[in-house]
Amino acid sequence: MGKQQQESEGSRRKVVVIGGGIGGSFLAKSLQFIADVTLIDSKEYFEITWASLRAMVEPPFAERSVVYHKDYIVNGRIVTSDAINFTENEVLTEDGNRIAYDYLVIATGHKDPVPESRSERLDQFKTENQKIKSAQSILIVGGGPTGVELAGEIAVDFPDKKVTLVHKGSRLLEFIGPKAGHKTLDWLVAKNVDVKLGQTVDLNSISDGGGNTYVTSAGESIKADCHFLCTGKPVGSGWLKDTTLKNNLDSHGRLMVDENLRVKGQKNIFAIGDITDIAEIKQGYVAKKHASVVTNNLKILMSGGKEGKMETYRPQAAMAIVSLGRKEGVAQFPFMTTIGCIPGLIKSKDLFVGRTRKELGLQSKVN
Repeated sequence: MGKQQQESEGSRRKVVVIGGGIGGSFLAKSLQFIADVTLIDSKEYFEITWASLRAMVEPPFAERSVVYHKDYIVNGRIVTSDAINFTENEVLTEDGNRIAYDYLVIATGHKDPVPESRSERLDQFKTENQKIKSAQSILIVGGGPTGVELAGEIAVDFPDKKVTLVHKGSRLLEFIGPKAGHKTLDWLVAKNVDVKLGQTVDLNSISDGGGNTYVTSAGESIKADCHFLCTGKPVGSGWLKDTTLKNNLDSHGRLMVDENLRVKGQKNIFAIGDITDIAEIKQGYVAKKHASVVTNNLKILMSGGKEGKMETYRPQAAMAIVSLGRKEGVAQFPFMTTIGCIPGLIKSKDLFVGRTRKELGLQSKVN
């Protein structure tokens, strides 16, 4: 009976999660029946972001990859607004809400200017798809995973289009090892993608329209009907610079956390996902592992357990799979780097969308 009473008391503890990306969404979903959970997010939906490039060439795909928060948070509160500050026991939002908390989890990842409503996001994919379809030549700026995957999607689905990819680095996919970058370059070239390394493009003086000419830093001219900017997004920590955690940000704007994923020096504030200063590749599966660790630690704290029993997070090995169209991919595992159909079988067909939906308690398919 004592244990049941303790669990009942724990369920009334207030947990506020700021950020509805992969880490924040999974944590809020996991805690919704054992705590009083509030999710604060600037948009009304959770997006499986690594599927967004497929949605650009196949807009109906987004019907499964863009999910209303209310569809998986059925026993919590959702506040569609930005957090702007917080006190030791309340979060203040842009729309004037003051939300009390016992525990705070910051999961604001990277700043991505997407629409607030799900319908607008779906329309955005349709617009981008039309942009691709109506163009004969396309410029992609950025050779990280986003630029490479977009080039792969277009090259496979629209093989007649002229695709040029410009990247400022000396190799593609610099976030993982050089073998993956070299294999990917060969694959793209075989698909008739023109890859220009060690160059940048000034897009400020270019506006989309027919027959644009883009000039690279090496003085090369590229003719393209449209362009897509696929460079890195800023860390979503700008709002923290006016809070009591301003001194907890490192030189890259990431929150410094301890081995339990608590913000250093804080007893009841955690951080998960891309906003943390942990030296590891920032990816969705890593954010899910963060969410799992903090979920377990909050359960311990809310039930009156000792801090010494909290779970320790261990940084993940440098492992990644980058899709190359619908059937192939390039993968870096701890023991090997490979390209072709095997990585494609693991990720490229469905991009883990069905699995992610199931983990959220939703059906893999939508009616």
